[in-house]
Amino acid sequence: MSKYQVAIIGTNIGAKHYEDFQKVSDRFNVHTICGLTTEPVENILSANSDTKISLNFEDVLKIKEIDIVDICLPPHLHFSACKQSLEAGKHVICEKPLVSSLEELDKLQQISKQTGKTIFPIFQYRYGPGFSKLKALIKSGLAGKPLVASLDTHWNRGKEYYSKAWRGTWKGEQGGAILSHSIHIHDLITMIFGPVSNIFAKLSTRVNDIEVEDCAALSIEMDNGALVTSSITLGAAEDVSRIKICFSNLTAESAGSPDKPYNPADDEWKFLAREPVTQNQIDEVLSNVQQTKSWYAGMFEEIAKNLDGLSSDEVTLLDARGSLEIVNAQELDEGSNEKASMFWNSFGFHDPMYFSVGNVEHPDSDGETFASKFQLSFRYELFNF
Repeated sequence: MSKYQVAIIGTNIGAKHYEDFQKVSDRFNVHTICGLTTEPVENILSANSDTKISLNFEDVLKIKEIDIVDICLPPHLHFSACKQSLEAGKHVICEKPLVSSLEELDKLQQISKQTGKTIFPIFQYRYGPGFSKLKALIKSGLAGKPLVASLDTHWNRGKEYYSKAWRGTWKGEQGGAILSHSIHIHDLITMIFGPVSNIFAKLSTRVNDIEVEDCAALSIEMDNGALVTSSITLGAAEDVSRIKICFSNLTAESAGSPDKPYNPADDEWKFLAREPVTQNQIDEVLSNVQQTKSWYAGMFEEIAKNLDGLSSDEVTLLDARGSLEIVNAQELDEGSNEKASMFWNSFGFHDPMYFSVGNVEHPDSDGETFASKFQLSFRYELFNF
């Protein structure tokens, strides 16, 4: 097995990446961390670390030993950093959201194909015992037909969080709570239920004085007919991510523990049988599920398997597309004209990877908003995974 050399670009969430790379140190070595200044990088590294420090991204790309560039930058820098890394002959790991439009995603896919280097989007919520158990039950055939799911992303984000100038802006963050906070939990539901067919959404900015939405309610119809509701707010008293999924033969539910908002797969889960399946059948499957690494470490381990040419469960560009489609595929109701217009301006109403049906709600040339109801439909092939 190879041991891959990694460069981490960015020192905010990059610190968490560094921490979890240490949990798979038999497969990865963090060769370099790149930041704007030396101090935050030194704060990440242990005293005896041999990881190098760089303050120049382009210099990092010239280091021949580096196999993987791990991009932990603000969202508006993701596309250019991914592009440069691929063209420098490096594999890429990139934090969410991978990019801000389907057009950019397609460009990266083309560059990846041309260079022979792989992009691994970050969706670390997938990895941990809770979802390992759920996937085992689905694979066993016991779960049955997917029926409904309810998702809660109820977090607390206030002035301190938005003190970084790029946060809460269309230019910097590329979107609001749907893109930056609930994208993980929406990825989970597309992983379990498959592609999305229709979405109805109401967005609002009710908590903070920011440009983007910090509250939302989504009603989602999946391609297989299952129905999903997603409740999102950044005005909760504590951070809670809660998931409940009903199949015809069982119900799976996370506890929504306040100490597990960012790794619900590590939360306590209940798997309750419904006739004709018995609880003993479910418990037997669960007893045979092997322990796996969680969060970033679990994802990194699957990336190593993929690069080794082994069977793996890494996150792919198709997965990133599915989560980005949820952000883009909205049907906004009349009334929230200002928020609707910002949403559309941000996420590329003219993106060539989708087209609109009906009228659209957006500002006219004088900046005044005119109201209408609209629906966005995707080309069929986007859902033909």
